[in-house]
Amino acid sequence: MKKIFTSTLIILGLINITFAQQRSQSGQSQNNQRTAAAPATAAKEETKINTNIASRTIVPESSVITNHSVNINGKAVPYKATTGTLPVWDEDGKPIAGLFYSYYERTDISNKESRPLVISFNGGPGSASVWMHIAYTGPVVLNIDDEGYPIQPYGYKDNTTSILDVADIVYIDPVNTGYSRATSKDVPTSKFFGVRADIKYLAEWINTFVTRNNRWASPKYLIGESYGTTRVSGLALELQSNHWMYLNGVVLVSPTELGIERGTVMDAALRLPYFAATAWYHKMLPSDLQSKKLTDMLPEVEKFTVDELIPAIAKGGFLPMAEKQKIAAKMAKYSGISEKVILQNNLDVSTNLFWKELLRDKGFTVGRLDSRYKGIDKSASGSSPDYNAELTSWLHSFTPAINMYLRNALNYKTDLKYNMFGPVNPWDRTGDNSGENLRAAMAQNPYLHVLVQSGYYDGACDYFNAKYNMWQMDPSGKLQDRMSWEGYESGHMMYLRKPDLKLGNDHIRAFIEKSLPKAGVPAKF
Repeated sequence: MKKIFTSTLIILGLINITFAQQRSQSGQSQNNQRTAAAPATAAKEETKINTNIASRTIVPESSVITNHSVNINGKAVPYKATTGTLPVWDEDGKPIAGLFYSYYERTDISNKESRPLVISFNGGPGSASVWMHIAYTGPVVLNIDDEGYPIQPYGYKDNTTSILDVADIVYIDPVNTGYSRATSKDVPTSKFFGVRADIKYLAEWINTFVTRNNRWASPKYLIGESYGTTRVSGLALELQSNHWMYLNGVVLVSPTELGIERGTVMDAALRLPYFAATAWYHKMLPSDLQSKKLTDMLPEVEKFTVDELIPAIAKGGFLPMAEKQKIAAKMAKYSGISEKVILQNNLDVSTNLFWKELLRDKGFTVGRLDSRYKGIDKSASGSSPDYNAELTSWLHSFTPAINMYLRNALNYKTDLKYNMFGPVNPWDRTGDNSGENLRAAMAQNPYLHVLVQSGYYDGACDYFNAKYNMWQMDPSGKLQDRMSWEGYESGHMMYLRKPDLKLGNDHIRAFIEKSLPKAGVPAKF
């Protein structure tokens, strides 16, 4: 039998009979005081799990509580960390999965009713919520260099910029990510793996979490990164329409296209400002552009893209050759790749080709999610890189840290493998109307605000496409006062660069404070 010893451990009923032999006996407790602790992992009181059986079976409902303190912007913030699992229920009230979560609550706040709650997801789909958890908004951050590259020894430290001073945070791992799993192989994957299915079951889970933790009165925020932006955009309307849960804000970090149609013309044209930013970083632009600050140079490229490139590509093969060559010359100037390559591709240079081509003569590729990173391919020939240089770098530093942190600092012990990326294919992408869903939620809820954060060097979810999302989401122009965009001189995970870690969290902190209505101010237009 799996025994759990703790002074604050809560086991809330392992419903599924499959796990009957793993049920904990209530009433068993043991005080466990840490005698010496490093600053980033110190716990005033810490629970202890004694795993005396080897098991890779999900326990759909459990929790472990530890107590900590972190210094944020010069002030001590005490907090309680709860790690565990809560069930996903089917239509008959049977648990079909257990979702792993990490929940941080500031403990010197007496009034939880006015305390904001941030609900955090990463993307993939198939990615755990590890990235923002231990590198952005949470109470600890990775031990990495100031630009985000791995260093040894691996580990983590206090996050002095965390938003925990202004909001409680819960990080959620969807099914097959992190420690989250279905309760049985017989549970259809269609319950979880798809745009609509993902939104539906996670909304149900959030309802359970908010109810269990008595957070209905709290102002609520969703934050999602990458595919997580598709997820939280859909959740905003799902929670509002089917759970009657109204939000104060949604933060979109490195957003996807949110189901907003581009077409071949927009797909081809909207990449150019990202190309220009990357070329500027690698010093591949002409001196007149290279000598400017990045944010002073990009408006010129954006204007060319909207005013000249989109109309030119729209004409296709009927664009006169002289005009085509003129456009190609400007594209070459802004992108750092040759006019010849651009003409060979009829003004439509794919991101794969750009990542391979920009530094081809120097013997390097550039990263997809963060084009500051360089890779080395087996051969200089070809039309795409062998691997994603930035992703392998990130996995290098994140994987040891999250496994160490959950087990040693938060005292969550399990033999399950923590899936940085889990199997979620096939993923049903039909029905992605997430951008329109977010617009509808904003139109129906005057309290709801949106913040978009983009890295200029992100080639997977590029910054100019994020701006395009906002333009298309709000064709009436009536939501502009509740939508804002911020750019950072880094990539997809802009927070890995030390200056942007602070800047990004400061922007979220200001967004939360701005979007909290004054007492008694009604939600009306």
